[in-house]
This record gives sequence, structure tokens and C-alpha cells, in this order.
Amino acid sequence: MTEIKPLPDVLRARNLVKRYTESGTTVEVLRDVSLHVAAGEMVAIVGASGSGKSTLLHLLGLLDTPTSGYVEVDGRRVDGLNEVARSRLRNQRLGFVYQFHHLLPEFSAVDNVAMPLIVRREKRKAARERAREVLVQVGLEHRMEHFPGQLSGGERQRVALARALVTRPGCVLADEPTGNLDRYTAESMFELLLKVNQEFGTALAIVTHDPALAALAHRQLFIEKGQLRDDATC
Repeated sequence: MTEIKPLPDVLRARNLVKRYTESGTTVEVLRDVSLHVAAGEMVAIVGASGSGKSTLLHLLGLLDTPTSGYVEVDGRRVDGLNEVARSRLRNQRLGFVYQFHHLLPEFSAVDNVAMPLIVRREKRKAARERAREVLVQVGLEHRMEHFPGQLSGGERQRVALARALVTRPGCVLADEPTGNLDRYTAESMFELLLKVNQEFGTALAIVTHDPALAALAHRQLFIEKGQLRDDATC
């Protein structure tokens, strides 16, 4: 029998601790958190408001630094990188989707999606062409030149997902991606996230309090009072 080798990790965290000190009071938001996300895997991080799940996602996405512990992207530790190197790695290997889409209102859908490539200093024509390809993949071929104010909530979130995918990241980090949508639109977004994972092979780490979305994932991680538990060993 041929041995099936496990897929490599695109994202890994080891012993993350995050503390904030304000007015002489220290609050420990994360307590010794370790996890991994394998290539092509869909992981849901489930927890109530204030449990530390968004803080964890910010650390995984290199948007913040831990008090102690470290993060690896594609097997590379990031704690020794300066901010320029961190930003470059974030742009190349990670994508982001938030509860609120954070689209630029003065730019069309295609230009919003192309923005990460333009930031990378790719030529505008090539960046827009790649953006058009991804917008077709998320079902928005008829809305490419529309501005965010002309799109529905679900369409804006699809644009945000396309923007996360345009750089061909190893992993997309999604923070409550359906939290601002009605149930019907949320279910449509669920299906799209599944398509992205299954057809494109993109790993997903999704923070959510929605059990229906979490149930779609290969694994569910549960966070409570800054501590993470999992059925499998990280």
C-alpha cells in the first residue's frame, strides 16, 4: 500500500501569547495557543465575542506581533523579519476577508481586486486582467466596472474574496466573512468559500461564531478565554 504523506503546513503558530497593558492593568488575550493549517485545508476557529479569535487571526496574518511565541508561513518563521519583509510576505502568501469588506469606494470592483497586485508594482493592465479572471470565478463577471456603492452586501463580500484570491495566496484568512450578511446571502457565501477551497486548493482559516459555516470545515478549533482546543493535536 502506498503511504499517503501529509500535506505541508502553509501556516503554523507555536505557543502564542498576547497581552495588552493599559492604565497599569494587564489583560492576557491569548494563552499559549498553537495550531497549524495544511495546504488545501479549511479550518474554522469558533468562539464567542471577546474570546480572542480575531486577535489570533491578526497574529496569523502578520498584522500584529505576539507577546511571545511565533508564527510560520510556508515553514518560515516570521518573528525575525522587519516590517518591510513581513508586508512583502503577507502580500505574497496570505489573503484577507473581513466582516466589513473594506473596499475603496472611489474604485471599481476590478480596480479594488487588482489593488494588491498594483501594490506589488505589477503593471496595471496585467493586474486588471488577473482581477477580471478572479471576478469571473466568484460570479461577478457582470459587475466588474461597478463601484462598491452600486453593489449589494453579498456582491461586495464577493469582491473582497476576489481581492484576497488575486495574488494566489497559500492561505486566506477570513474574519466573520458572513457576519454582516442575511441568512440567504450568507449561505451563498458559504458555497463560494467551499468552491474556493475545493476547486482552487486554497487553504482557509475562518474565524466565525456561525456553526453552519464552521460545520463545512475539515477541522473546527474552539477558542474560549484565549485558550484553543482541538480534537487533533496541533
